[in-house]
Amino acid sequence: MDFDIIIIGGSFAGQAAALQLGRARRRVLLVDAKQPRDRFARSSHGFLGQDGQPPSTIIATASRQLADYRTVESLEGEAVDAAAIEQGFRVSLADGREERAKRLILATGVRDALPALPGLEERWGISVLHCPYCHGYELDQRPIGVLASSDMAFHQAMLVPDWGPTTLFTQGAFAPTPDQQATLATRGVTVEQAPVTDLLGASPALEAVRLADGRRVELSGLFLAPQTAPAGDLAERLGCAFKNGPTGPFIAVDGRQQTSVPGIFAAGDAASPMANATLAAAAGVMAAGGAHHSLIYGDEAHAQK
Repeated sequence: MDFDIIIIGGSFAGQAAALQLGRARRRVLLVDAKQPRDRFARSSHGFLGQDGQPPSTIIATASRQLADYRTVESLEGEAVDAAAIEQGFRVSLADGREERAKRLILATGVRDALPALPGLEERWGISVLHCPYCHGYELDQRPIGVLASSDMAFHQAMLVPDWGPTTLFTQGAFAPTPDQQATLATRGVTVEQAPVTDLLGASPALEAVRLADGRRVELSGLFLAPQTAPAGDLAERLGCAFKNGPTGPFIAVDGRQQTSVPGIFAAGDAASPMANATLAAAAGVMAAGGAHHSLIYGDEAHAQK
């Protein structure tokens, strides 16, 4: 077998897993397609010790540190297929290369599907945002919008007023009940039924939105909850079970990040309904520990622990 463990995905979860396994002196291959979900963001916030750093800088630092571990090999490329084989797994890469390992860790992430609204895509990660904990503080208490795409908008609109005066744009996708209207009012949220048709200002900044009736609403940031889907189909090809989250499906894992398929672990946004750099890194550490223990004790014994 070429490697003890192949990790697919080289962002926060994958790098964290590789670091732990490198320190365990296990032979590891980290395959990274260089398409992290947060590549549109200028900075990462709320990550202890790295607050305000660009995500690419954090990952570059991690990669340099990881290079010091002689049993870890990093490979830039795309894993296009994976299958179970005797005593492990085979991973096929886009360039035709094939690698084998006793265990897999899937840290493949998800893709965001944004609403079809002019001006949204070019502002994504800068002034059009999904996580107030990651980006809300920088809006500096200026006016904020929440763009509804589902009933989740109620919870988002209840949350973000701590970061600035908030308007909820229902977009015909969410109709708050009278009780919800009253609850939103306690948070000072304005509910706007007229849909947003355009985002205004020099992109990627946001100055205002235009409504279907021609009115202009001043905004510095617009939050939404995009629908998500796995960034690839490897987990599905391997037969891993999924769960339905509030924004889309994610790989089902246990408390040690083991999937429904023995020998396969998953971490990061691909295996969680909550997207957060700290949580992704922590899940990568847990997946590494789970995979390492399973190499020692075997999958069945590991599953019983």
